[in-house]
Amino acid sequence: MQQLIYFFQKYKYFLFFLFLEVIAVALIINNHSFHKSKFISSTNFISGGLYEKSSNISEYLNLKERNTLLSEENVRLKNELEKLHTLLDSTTIKAVIDTARIHQNYLYINGKVINNNFDKANNFLTINRGSKNGVTPEMAVINSKGIIGITDNVSLKYARVQSILNSKSSINAKFKNNPHFGTLIWNGKDYNTVQLTDIPRQTKFKEGDTIVTGGKSTIFPEGIPIGTVIKMPGELSAVNSIDIKLFNDMSSLGHIYVITNLNKEEIKSVENTNE
Repeated sequence: MQQLIYFFQKYKYFLFFLFLEVIAVALIINNHSFHKSKFISSTNFISGGLYEKSSNISEYLNLKERNTLLSEENVRLKNELEKLHTLLDSTTIKAVIDTARIHQNYLYINGKVINNNFDKANNFLTINRGSKNGVTPEMAVINSKGIIGITDNVSLKYARVQSILNSKSSINAKFKNNPHFGTLIWNGKDYNTVQLTDIPRQTKFKEGDTIVTGGKSTIFPEGIPIGTVIKMPGELSAVNSIDIKLFNDMSSLGHIYVITNLNKEEIKSVENTNE
């Protein structure tokens, strides 16, 4: 204690000078938008780098699980490709591929989650892809198991993603095996369970039915997996809400895909045209 008191006595003027400098810098940042934006950008760069280092360590410790998931996805894709080869001859395949390239609707950008919140009312994730990779706000984020969220704020190298575990999340979703739609939300309780609301009263469904994205927006393509029905409402009404068990474990996310809708601007332009 005596040494600490001696230290403060010896360097009191220098410490007081540092204190005044901190106050001066804080006032400059808070009262000048340019300095404030540069400060926020710098802190985002630093925190993003720290998140990425931490994520790299965690990913190394979970390599076996990640490799298993990637292997399963590769097997599924290979099986789908083999089915296509079986159904079509080589000439037709070439024509289909050439046509698909011309009329491609979506572009996929790979990346990974470097920071993840799932225990708050409004949860966000950070991914290691930003504007230099072609990421902009309002892009879908998924992985091999299903939906994760929507890009919210983008810097040069990183992007913040509004998780589906967010009170403001509202995503068009539907039943895989019938044409009825609803709105996917989260009630803030269980990070493994979301809710499908606004379901038409005539909808017929049962526990175990699969829920997928509806494709009625410019963000998510149709048919991206979400989860399965685990709880039936006691009585059907105009404001039905059913619990959906997510395919994803939202507490353990690694590699992701960001989806770009190549027709997004054209669709918005048409929809926003004044009559």
